[in-house]
Amino acid sequence: MTAPHTHQPPVTVRTFTQRLSPTPRGARLARHLALNQLHAWGIAHGTPVSDAVAVIVAELAANAVTHGRVPGRDFELGLALVTGSVRIEVTDTREEPFPAVRPMRLLGDGGRGLVLVDALADRWEVRDREPPPGKTVRAEVDLPSRRRRQ
Repeated sequence: MTAPHTHQPPVTVRTFTQRLSPTPRGARLARHLALNQLHAWGIAHGTPVSDAVAVIVAELAANAVTHGRVPGRDFELGLALVTGSVRIEVTDTREEPFPAVRPMRLLGDGGRGLVLVDALADRWEVRDREPPPGKTVRAEVDLPSRRRRQ
């Protein structure tokens, strides 16, 4: 006996990848490239998804430049429009462990980046870079249709 054939809609995954210099200018460019790519995929500037992705990319790119920088090695921005969400990946080549999310100090100069990522992303994780050395921080922001179903 065979199972009845069910029609499954095709899955379209759109991707964007760019290597950037590990400088403040590279971090700013990562944010601009992300916003332009989202716009090309039909996610308008100023929407909650676009705004969340912009902040997440800015924070992860700043972390890659500030904490993940290895002289002579770039960091990489990856975006994917997968079923129901936008996936952001920022990869650097520093082998040191990723810091834990710490409570924010209101008057401190830093320490807000991962707090913001944690607040804005629907999911996020840190993975070892393939191939080593380094790490990838992956965050996902759900698209509005998926958020309503949860």
